[in-house]
Amino acid sequence: MAKENLFYQFLSWRDKHIKEKHFILIVSFLVGICTSAAAIFLKQLIHFIQHLLTGNFNADQVNFLYLLYPVVGILLAGLFVKYIVRDDISHGVTKILYAISQRKSRIKPHNTWSSLVASSVTIGFGGSVGAEAPIVLTGAAIGSNLGRLFKMEQKTLMLLVGCGAAGAIAGIFKAPIAGLVFVIEVLLLDLTMTSVLPLLISSVTAATVSYIFTGTEAMFKFSQTEIFEIERIPYVLLLGIFCGLVSLYFTRVMNKVEGVFRKLNVYWKKFLLGGVLLSVLIFLFPPLYGEGYDTIGSLLNGQFANIMDKSLFYEWNSSYWGILVFLVLILLTKVFASSATNGGGGCGGIFAPSLFLGCIAGFIFAHTSNYFEFTRYLSEKNFALLGMAGIMAAVMHAPLTGVFLIAELTGGYDLFLPLMIVSISSYITILMFEPHSIYSMRLAQKGELLTHHKDRAVLTLLSKDSVIEKDFQTVLPQMSLGDMVKVIAKSSRNMFPVVDEKGKLLGIVLLDNIRNIMFRPELYERFHVSKFMVYPPAKIRLNMPMDQVMKIFDDTKAWNLPVVDEAGLYIGFMSKSKIFNSYREVLVDHFSEE
Repeated sequence: MAKENLFYQFLSWRDKHIKEKHFILIVSFLVGICTSAAAIFLKQLIHFIQHLLTGNFNADQVNFLYLLYPVVGILLAGLFVKYIVRDDISHGVTKILYAISQRKSRIKPHNTWSSLVASSVTIGFGGSVGAEAPIVLTGAAIGSNLGRLFKMEQKTLMLLVGCGAAGAIAGIFKAPIAGLVFVIEVLLLDLTMTSVLPLLISSVTAATVSYIFTGTEAMFKFSQTEIFEIERIPYVLLLGIFCGLVSLYFTRVMNKVEGVFRKLNVYWKKFLLGGVLLSVLIFLFPPLYGEGYDTIGSLLNGQFANIMDKSLFYEWNSSYWGILVFLVLILLTKVFASSATNGGGGCGGIFAPSLFLGCIAGFIFAHTSNYFEFTRYLSEKNFALLGMAGIMAAVMHAPLTGVFLIAELTGGYDLFLPLMIVSISSYITILMFEPHSIYSMRLAQKGELLTHHKDRAVLTLLSKDSVIEKDFQTVLPQMSLGDMVKVIAKSSRNMFPVVDEKGKLLGIVLLDNIRNIMFRPELYERFHVSKFMVYPPAKIRLNMPMDQVMKIFDDTKAWNLPVVDEAGLYIGFMSKSKIFNSYREVLVDHFSEE
């Protein structure tokens, strides 16, 4: 109790002596430190587990433990989530988007640590996913809960969620610019000048902490031994198109495979399917084990033969076509391994799979092209790096993030122009088939996605509960006109929903329609509600997105419309005036510059 009183005294002191905008900068600095510490802890824990399990594997032999480790990993992670966390922590970035648009930027406290535990076990034991989405959710949860601890308003909470995400990306990748751009492109925050500074502080702080504890070297060592020539630009454009198509394959197949897992309602069925699929794929193709960053390092440094170490296909490592076939098979099966990991109970994201696939796709493109006389001399190292930007830009629908992240990850700043070309062409290619990223498509289908379109963003943030009015008197169809007049006398409304005994909406009674008979007592028993009720011009379903609701209002020219649930049961009414008032409040609260 004494500690609680002391904390409230601090809040009171802060309110008097520190301006809100200055305190936000202080909190964003704290968020940067905390998220970077979480990122470093997660990376070290994953590497420790992987080294402990696979450090003594022989490069030139088949390792049957690849069949066991991934199954154990997703089993432990799944049981941890099922019995300890007791909440869904998968699809981290999607959960952040949902929290911003539908939960007033409130993320549950357990997300500050639960994803760290589950993802470290999943990936350390070989789960074919990445640690970045879990750390982004962790960072966002840190920002959200610090903001709630200091009693900050909703608009500031949204900003701190962005600070946490930016700090997480900057901390785990040592990429401060990519952290900032990620928040703008992927989390779709509509930034003002006052919100850019806190994001920068979190990103730079997190990256600095990572530099201090893990060194200043780029995450992937890349030395550009072959200068990029302008004549290669057409091939870069073709690589972008290829990356866009690979990303489309990855997105579509992942959605379908995850759909199969969702239909399996029993946890143990999901685990068995995911475990068997994952262990077999990793046994056949060991580069699918974990994040796959060793494979990326090998391809970026020209050590192509190393990718077949510890596999059945070790003897192919000196064959031109052997390497190509092996990598094509990995390119096609990676999506199944990642889906099986998460579907079977594991926890991880698609950042690392995107980088992994991009590196392989770029290498395959250059390696295949170099076989033909007229397209020889494409740098396989350079194109492997470019492919990473292409796949990331397309899968995440974030071309700027792809450019800056790969440049900061590898130190490949000399390839900035081709990085931009491949990212844009890849993004445009997938945009022709998929309007939303793999993170946002589910929310977009439900109308729960926040976007940079300000009108749609405000409508998304509107709470349906705040615009549904329930002070309408309901009437039954068998009621007489006399009974109807008694209801009218008690009501302040001129509209009355007609429902049956179960509460299902049958129609409405408009006061204007019965005004000419309601003052004639001789008609009170002759007319019944079923006689003079009318059908509403439209009904609003409770789960309809708000932009669709507004379209119905525009189409019907109505001012009030009834709201029903999926079973057709009456809930209340929505009115344009109520929506406009709430719209203005949300606009002022979330998008006004201070």
